[in-house]
Amino acid sequence: MQGSGSRAERIADHIKDEVSQLLSFEVKDPAIGLLTVTHVKMTSDMGLAHVYYTLVGDEVERRKTAKALERATPFVRRRLAETMNMRRAPEVKFHYDENLERQERVETLLRQIASERAEREAREQAEATPDDHAE
Repeated sequence: MQGSGSRAERIADHIKDEVSQLLSFEVKDPAIGLLTVTHVKMTSDMGLAHVYYTLVGDEVERRKTAKALERATPFVRRRLAETMNMRRAPEVKFHYDENLERQERVETLLRQIASERAEREAREQAEATPDDHAE
């Protein structure tokens, strides 16, 4: 019986779940903000797990969390080694996931373009309509 997805995808999903649990319940560093693990990418040799996350907060909060995650990395890797059935636990590297911010930026720009287009069309229509009071 084969599961869905490649082995790397299954391991990445497992690591995502484990890291989420570890950061939520076992890592006690208060500098780690309210974060969400968005996805994990494994290298082809399964030796490195790139863990992507987002968090609620500003740039300062983001930097504090990044440093706290660096401090927590050995603990996370050790706990992954205990829970995963692999010959060796992968190295773990945390990355802030900027995809959501980019998506928000694109959506904001699209809304701005739509708003400007609607204003321009309304202005052009007002100019094209004969003025009732001009006679």
